[in-house]
This record gives sequence, C-alpha cells and structure tokens, in this order.
Amino acid sequence: MRVLAFRHVPFEDVGHIRPVLEARGIAVEAVDLYREGVDMPDSRDAAGLIFMGGPMSANDDLPYLRQELAILQQALERGQPVLGVCLGSQLLARALRARVYRNPVKEIGWYDIEPTAAAAQDSLFAGLPARQVVFQWHGETFDLPAGAELLACSPDCKHQAFRFGRAAYGLQFHAEVTTEMIADWCAQDANCGDMREMSRPIDASAHEIAMAELSGRLFGRWADLL
Repeated sequence: MRVLAFRHVPFEDVGHIRPVLEARGIAVEAVDLYREGVDMPDSRDAAGLIFMGGPMSANDDLPYLRQELAILQQALERGQPVLGVCLGSQLLARALRARVYRNPVKEIGWYDIEPTAAAAQDSLFAGLPARQVVFQWHGETFDLPAGAELLACSPDCKHQAFRFGRAAYGLQFHAEVTTEMIADWCAQDANCGDMREMSRPIDASAHEIAMAELSGRLFGRWADLL
C-alpha cells in the first residue's frame, strides 16, 4: 500500500507523517510537480493523497497548483482519502469551491487550537484535549467548504481543521513538524520576510514531545481509514 505526498518546496517534507505511516506498512512516495520535467502521476491506485505546505498561495496561478487542484477534485469524486496540510488544506478548500484569502493576522510559531463539538465524534479528532498546542506558519485562511465539518478553531484563525466526507481532511496547522524542520524553516531565505516580523525567536524544540504524540494520533488514525 502507498500514498502520494505532493510537496511544493524542498524544505517542507512530510516529517512525522512518514514514520507513522511506514510503521503501518504504508509507503510514502513524494511527488514534486513544482520541479521541471516531473510527470503527472497516476493517483487512481494510491491508497490516499497528501498535499503539503509551502510559501506560495493556493490562489497563485502556477501550473503545478492547477494540476494538483485537478487531482484533488478527481480524488474527491472517487471518495479517495485526502490529507491537506497548511497550503494543502487551502488547496483542498479551493477544490471544494471555497474561498482562500488573507487571514487578519499571520500565525507563525506555537499556538493553541480548540476542538469543536463535532470533533468528539470524528475518527481523527475524538479524544483531543480541550486545548492543543500546534505549530503554525501561514498568512492565509479559507472559508469552510459547503458540506464540510469544522473540527478545530483558534481565536486568530477560525478554520483550523475540517473533514469532508469520510476521509478528506484539511489541517491548517503543522502537526507533522519535527524540531529539525522548524529550525530549518526559520533559516530558509523564502521565510526571511516572515522572520523579520517576529518579535522573538521561535523555540523549535518547545513542544517536541507533544508534536510527536499529536502526529501519532492524527496521522495514525488517518492511516487507519485508508
């Protein structure tokens, strides 16, 4: 069994997702359509599709984003399990005809999210504590797609997680990050503008154990749906 993971920049990899899925015998195959010369994969026989983050906007008219939106729409029509992370969640929202737009504030660093009442009955979010610390790095948000269930929110960005159908999930936050990934993101040229806006440095290892536990819960349960 395998899943396809669509990446958008070299430094935003799947992080904790890979060991969680591989421990269940599920291979993770990276797809980098943003690179020249990469062929469009046949996603029909994949057990599931993952769409990762990136510094671009889901509204950018980029050839590989157009390709991914088409793949997402086809997957949704098939009822294929989908997981969208940050930019990936915004692409999923767009594929479901929802609007993606600038959030009133940028969320960069560690923030609390709160599960909604619907989360208590959800396959991934059931049992999540009333407040869960997560890592964020985004300046845009999205409207909740028609027919989707809101699963988590926060004071500065209402739509933090949603489910559409049985197994299509959008996560605005980064549950997949490792300490090494966060430190690397802070050093990337593509993120230097965001870093200049920070009032204090990000402690990359502040919630390392909590992130590993959350990843095991969310991505392990998503894997169980494949």
